[in-house]
Amino acid sequence: MAFNVADLFEHAVDAVPDRLAVICGDRQVTYRQLDERANRLAHHLAARGIGPGDHVGVYSRNSIEALEVMIATYKVRAVSVSVNYRYTADEVRYLVDNADLVALVHERRYANIVAEVLPSTPKVTDVLVIEDGSAVGHDGRVYEAALAARSPVRDFEERSADDLYLLYTGGTTGFPKGVMWRQEDVWRALGGGINHVTGEYVEHEWQLADEARRSPAGLVLAPLSPLIHGAAQWAAFLGLNSGGTIVFVPQFDAAEVWRTVERHRVNVLTVVGDAMAGPLLDAYRAGSYDTSSLWAVTSHAALFSHALKQQYLELFPNLFLTDVAGSSESGGTGLGVVTKDSDHAQGPRVRCNAQTALLADDNSLIEPAPGAVGRMARTGHVPLGYYKDPEKTKTIFADVDGKRYVVPGDYARYEADGTVTLLGRGSECINTGGEKVFPEEVEGALKAHPDVFDALVIGVSDPRFGQAVAALVQARPGAVLDLAQLDGHIRVTVAGYKAPRTYWIVEEMMRQPSGKADYPAAKRYAAEHSELAGKPC
Repeated sequence: MAFNVADLFEHAVDAVPDRLAVICGDRQVTYRQLDERANRLAHHLAARGIGPGDHVGVYSRNSIEALEVMIATYKVRAVSVSVNYRYTADEVRYLVDNADLVALVHERRYANIVAEVLPSTPKVTDVLVIEDGSAVGHDGRVYEAALAARSPVRDFEERSADDLYLLYTGGTTGFPKGVMWRQEDVWRALGGGINHVTGEYVEHEWQLADEARRSPAGLVLAPLSPLIHGAAQWAAFLGLNSGGTIVFVPQFDAAEVWRTVERHRVNVLTVVGDAMAGPLLDAYRAGSYDTSSLWAVTSHAALFSHALKQQYLELFPNLFLTDVAGSSESGGTGLGVVTKDSDHAQGPRVRCNAQTALLADDNSLIEPAPGAVGRMARTGHVPLGYYKDPEKTKTIFADVDGKRYVVPGDYARYEADGTVTLLGRGSECINTGGEKVFPEEVEGALKAHPDVFDALVIGVSDPRFGQAVAALVQARPGAVLDLAQLDGHIRVTVAGYKAPRTYWIVEEMMRQPSGKADYPAAKRYAAEHSELAGKPC
């Protein structure tokens, strides 16, 4: 069986051709229309000599076209690569070169950056421009004209579960790295090929489409993070493979999200931690929206803090809140479900799946005893490694008892109830006087304060302890932060050695487009603005 991204989508098209597939603003397409448009683009790519193994960039906000490019690329067994739309020209140049792109599809608003990059990236031989209403120059071929010139017929060669999927990391800990997966493996790990609640495998490639055919309507799902993020890509593909309707908001705007929920009767929102969940809550309180269709909010890849979950459940008592643990390198490693009846233990907790374990620093398995801390690891369906970086690849894999584990560097702690508490990326762990402090735990405590809108915790140099805990904090609109009072609040929640010794009050937090923390930017800000540092007493 070919568990292939394009094949799975085409099975859904054949099952529910006239069902709405994607909605974005005032535009919408059915499954049949989306398939035909993707076929046209696939034929264009093939006519340009682009085929198996070639890399095609998509440089766009969330849109119908962005999804079309991904699907079309997989139809001809090429590889889709998403380009971060907030990158500078130098950053785009790095990604285009590192990913060996041979074609690039971009929104016109980014045309000036593309024009600056192209002279130094000669491998790119085909450029298509998606019209977005902007009046930026650059003479690329117009996307819609390219589609209009090609056939909508689906007549492509047989595909394979071994076809490549490539996802670039956000560059949180350095330059972005391309994580390579077999398509079946990434679908199993991230895209619904394994039910992460029951652990059951999807048995055959038509199963999801057959279930969609039997269902009178599909799930309406709104992935809010950018499609440069694996969580958004696989939320979209999971919805499409299952016969659902995907609703895009081109760029995150909290009030527009609630209007979209009301207008399109959205069932599930996917967010990236508090960076999206917090503004959504504020916008909901400030407006008036019909959210009766909404039954779940799920967070991927960033902290969804205990305090914010409680606030959601006060407003939406029947809502399911879920945390999905995982990364570009590991896929989904665990799922946490929170309802109004849940035990609201401190810290983000998930129940690990059968492929997940905690490893010690010497790569030995850690027994699941309460309090034991180790690195999250996953076996079974794991990536092939980093693109063009065999040395870095070696650092994220471990062989344990004959099994190959991927170990991206996230730490967690076993709890008495069989769950694990997520502690955060080990590379960001702060060693203060021999004590380890994980930033996400302290960030969650800070954001529980009513005057704090967002927070990032970093380590700064300290002559006595080696490192000291410090924090960048963004106040809620109209609030004035009292650092002494904030210090008293946090010391009730976490141990005293975890409390920040230094604070920077910032107007806007350093976060990537996906909502993930940008720790390098936070550290640069602290280093460059030492004169603005404040002490709690």
